[in-house]
Amino acid sequence: MVDRDLYADIILPLPLPQLFTYHIPAMLVSESTPGKRAVVQFGAKKIYTGIIHTLHHNKPEAYQTKDIISILDEDPVVNEIQIKLWEWIASYYMCSVGEVFKAALPAGLKMESETKVLFNPSFEAIESLSSQELVLYNLLEDRNIITIQEISNALERKTVMPLLKMMHEKGALTFNEKLQEGYKPLIIDFVRLHPDYDDEEKLNRAFDNLSRAPQQTKLLMALLDQTSKFGNEKNEISRKALLEKAGTSPSALNALNDKGITEIYFKEKSRLYSADQEQPAVLKSLSTSQQQAIDEIRTQFEEKDTVVLHGVTSSGKTEVYIHLINETLDQGKQVLYLLPEIALTTQIINRLKDVFGDKAGIYHSKFNDGERVETWKRLMQPVSGDTNRYQLILGVRSSVFLPFDNLGLIIIDEEHENTYKQYDPAPRYNARDTALVLAQLHGAKTLLGTATPSVESYYNALQKKYGLVELTERYQQIKLPEIILSDTRKAYRKKQMHAHFTPLLLDHISQALQNNEQVILFQNRRGFAPFLTCEVCGWVPYCKHCDVSLTYHKQINQLVCHYCGYSVHIPQTCSACGNPGLSTKGFGTEKIEDDIAIFFPEARVARMDLDTTRKKRAYENIIAAFEDHKVDILIGTQMISKGLDFNNVSLVGILNADNMLNFPDFRAFERSYQLMAQVSGRAGRKNKQGKVIIQTGNPEHPIILQVMNNQYTAMYNTQLEEREQFHYPPYYRMVKLTFKHKNQATLDQAAALYASDLRNYFGSMVLGPEYPLINRVQNYYRKNIIIKVKRTSSFARAKQIMQQQMNNLMSRPAYKALQVVSDVDPL
Repeated sequence: MVDRDLYADIILPLPLPQLFTYHIPAMLVSESTPGKRAVVQFGAKKIYTGIIHTLHHNKPEAYQTKDIISILDEDPVVNEIQIKLWEWIASYYMCSVGEVFKAALPAGLKMESETKVLFNPSFEAIESLSSQELVLYNLLEDRNIITIQEISNALERKTVMPLLKMMHEKGALTFNEKLQEGYKPLIIDFVRLHPDYDDEEKLNRAFDNLSRAPQQTKLLMALLDQTSKFGNEKNEISRKALLEKAGTSPSALNALNDKGITEIYFKEKSRLYSADQEQPAVLKSLSTSQQQAIDEIRTQFEEKDTVVLHGVTSSGKTEVYIHLINETLDQGKQVLYLLPEIALTTQIINRLKDVFGDKAGIYHSKFNDGERVETWKRLMQPVSGDTNRYQLILGVRSSVFLPFDNLGLIIIDEEHENTYKQYDPAPRYNARDTALVLAQLHGAKTLLGTATPSVESYYNALQKKYGLVELTERYQQIKLPEIILSDTRKAYRKKQMHAHFTPLLLDHISQALQNNEQVILFQNRRGFAPFLTCEVCGWVPYCKHCDVSLTYHKQINQLVCHYCGYSVHIPQTCSACGNPGLSTKGFGTEKIEDDIAIFFPEARVARMDLDTTRKKRAYENIIAAFEDHKVDILIGTQMISKGLDFNNVSLVGILNADNMLNFPDFRAFERSYQLMAQVSGRAGRKNKQGKVIIQTGNPEHPIILQVMNNQYTAMYNTQLEEREQFHYPPYYRMVKLTFKHKNQATLDQAAALYASDLRNYFGSMVLGPEYPLINRVQNYYRKNIIIKVKRTSSFARAKQIMQQQMNNLMSRPAYKALQVVSDVDPL
């Protein structure tokens, strides 16, 4: 049925299989445009901000359409290319467009309704209220309107809904859905001289009137020192800064305002970092090998949309990137520079700001909502002489969702890193692969840079799908680090180990410190110890929500679950046999930090892992301290392995190489090689050849020897042969389906039934169902099914079959509570 009323398909931030259609009231027709935010009601009461997808005249027959409540924007906040990208992500990664929308848009641009509890002033039957209800009634009478969370906090009760329900039935209160406000501009109040005092005579008269008000006089003098005498603004000064400069109280300023000598005015202030330089730095000249690489990249881009830059660590890839960025910006196009870790943005942004000034912006998860919205808006500013428009974005994986309108180049640095993959929640996308699609939508080029390419990317390069350019020597011909193996098995047997250090590593640390050089120690496990155990019966404390041992964190003196966050204090005795002798097993970064302080008490030590980098500026502070040589030894997890550039590091110690190699995953050897090669590359980057000591109980392991001899190609060929034999990427695509249920028997039945149905289509390419290493998380039992699909087969058709069979399974009443997580191209 077609009528002449106008309707809009709306993307809602919900996991819905399809879009919902809303009627556009006549008064909103002229304002309704795809890409704008629309406020709509969904369900009985909930209100959401959605994105207008399409406009049409087709009224749905299956349900009664509701009216759009309001349109929030004068101009679209999402462009056509973004919506196309969202649809591709939803289709490829087996999720809904709503889930992509929820991940893509900054929280400050999304609004959802929040249930408010309202006081009912006409309620009279106060005597019918219980003591608890009376407390709440008095709270409501005082506040008039309050959120459920505020009630819970005030009453110190986790569950307040039964209490609210009873009072609602008695008529003592009502409920209302109120739309939460999103982004608010940062408004700063400034102070200036009132225009009435725009000449010297009047100003002198003002000082005469203030002769008995020394604080006000002091404040006025501070203001005049900041601005010119006659009110022409030399430098603006905020109210807060003026009070600090004068050292006076707010009451003195209020008095000046009341007398009409000064006045307050307000301005919107950006939350974003601004480059503090007048002229951009001159581009550095390239070395012969760098120039050759950039010439080859330009040539490859003539035929290929994607090029892999395979350059050894410290070969100067970043300088090549900067020259390519400069060329692209000169063409009037935008650049996206992707990094796998927030820590890397700290170092690289300073180099980019020196060259590109305020054309360069940053975008990552440590930014607050206001900063993210402002970055989003500065990228959408119209093209003009206004330098506030961002042309270059340096960011992590979420940057692929930004509103680019004219991308010319995407650089994906350290393209092999698994942190480009989003694990939870949906969409479980890989930013590297998504960026390739984004570049295609814009007609842009993509450069994949790394010292250790992923097997898939290198395979695509050798198959001529991508271009390939190689940088085989370090900048200024600095030698690659000398790699020395230290046999921990032999050291343990001879009782030569000191805590978790071999004598060889301790000797080299001591020598580096004596030479006033810096050391990096790598241990890919945080915390003090992976677990505690009873020395008598072997009991180990486990998480009560997950089937995983609790990790000991000495600094907070607690056992913590790294899966759900559950924590408990350290038990004094064994819960099984009562023995007081509990000891730690294994070691994490916190334990290494503790031990290093014992062996080298004079050394300044810092630790960089998830526990020490939770705060916004934590990455910057740790890296800056290490760069300024305020830290001698930096201990960290894999975040220290990714492209950080330090001048004075002469030694890198890898404390437990075997832990990585023994992980049960088909990518374990590839990842181990990448991690060890990358962290090794932090040594001896500027002045001289560095040293790397790898502690291992298996010094003859092929991967260890390949790292030692810098044999990436040998590792690649071995892994490729195994993957072809056992049907893994790049020859096959994979989908991992994780089934979750609180009842283990129901989970077993559902997973077995689904796997059986799939085998009718995929045969032996269905693996499982199998319990993962951690088979219960947050009280949900889990089972995995992996489906392999040959590259030459239709992947879209395979996913369609999986979804059809899933719909059949989920339609059964017994499996209503079953949860299924789809992970396409799992890492």
